[in-house]
Formats: sequence, structure tokens, C-alpha cells
Amino acid sequence: MNPEKVIFGFFIVLALTLNFGFFVGEFDNPEHHHVYEFFAVIVVNIIATILKFGDKTQMGAVLLATSLVAVLQLLAAAVVWTFAAHVGDTGMTAGMMSSIVSLSGGAMLANVVSVVLLVIETVMMRR
Repeated sequence: MNPEKVIFGFFIVLALTLNFGFFVGEFDNPEHHHVYEFFAVIVVNIIATILKFGDKTQMGAVLLATSLVAVLQLLAAAVVWTFAAHVGDTGMTAGMMSSIVSLSGGAMLANVVSVVLLVIETVMMRR
């Protein structure tokens, strides 16, 4: 067993499961989406993206692209959250939370693609 592959797979799957945990709940209810869980989603997705650098295969390039998409979506959601909580006059509204959760859903879809590609790559490996 290759410890690098275990760590790599661990962070890819953890990114998906954390994102799913944040995503589940009523879209517009801020009580269903915790800021610390969202922070964990961003951190783990960034770690998963960093781990994908250096793979020079075509599959590695696609995996990196999916991670970059997820991180971009999550950073956009973080900007919306920061604006709603600290800059805007209205505070966190249902519409703002819906936008944050929707962006998180886009990142989750990119994470699903990453996990599917990882499984396909693993199945195609020969010993």
C-alpha cells in the first residue's frame, strides 16, 4: 500500500464529505450551515488541490482542474458570506445564504467528479 495514495484519496474524499455536510439542510436557513464547517470545507479543498500539483498525467490535470473549480466556488461563497456578515447593511439574509449554499453545491459537484475520476483511475491501475 502506498501511503501517498492513501493520503491523497483521504483528502479528496474528505473534501467531498465535508462539503456534503455543509450543503445539506434548508438552503436559506443560516442555522443549518455553520461557518466553522464551511471553513473546514475550504481548508480541506485547498489541501486536496495542493496534493494534486506535480502529477503530470492527463488524469492528474483533470483532477487538478476539478479541484481548482471547487476552490474557486468556495472562495466565491466565502466572499459572499464575508460581505453579508460584515460589509452589507442587511446582514445574513435568506437570499445570501441561498447563494452561499448554491456555490457550495457547485464545489460539491466538482468534488464528486474528482472522486469518480479517482475511482476510475484506481480501477484502471494494473498490478
